[in-house]
Amino acid sequence: MPLTLTLTEGVLPAGTENQAIAQLTEAMLKWHGLTGNQVMTPNVTASVHLLPKSATFSGGKEFRGAWIEWKVPAFAFNDRVIQQGFFKDATEIIHALSGGGQPRENIYVNVVHTVDGAWNLDGQAMTNQQLGEAIAKG
Repeated sequence: MPLTLTLTEGVLPAGTENQAIAQLTEAMLKWHGLTGNQVMTPNVTASVHLLPKSATFSGGKEFRGAWIEWKVPAFAFNDRVIQQGFFKDATEIIHALSGGGQPRENIYVNVVHTVDGAWNLDGQAMTNQQLGEAIAKG
């Protein structure tokens, strides 16, 4: 389940991006009841993108932002309680790691769902059912 964390440079102190990824990963697994799952945990992957302030915008004007985006199967983040809980936790993670300097209103979280059958695990395209069965074994 790829996580993309995009930040304007300076939102987080240099070198704390790995803490953000670890905490966001833990929060996602927690909210889905998958903490410690041997199949799911190593398949939560992430990339960090740091952009200069001149490349991040709000309302067409430069600003400092943080974007947390997940690409997941359709069954992930499909419960309103999970959405609200994770989004709140994710916002607080970035806000806290920024030392309180990044305003919560400039921290954005979204989820993109994949087409059923278009999920790769161990080199095999899996349906939501197959993926769920694999995760259940973990």
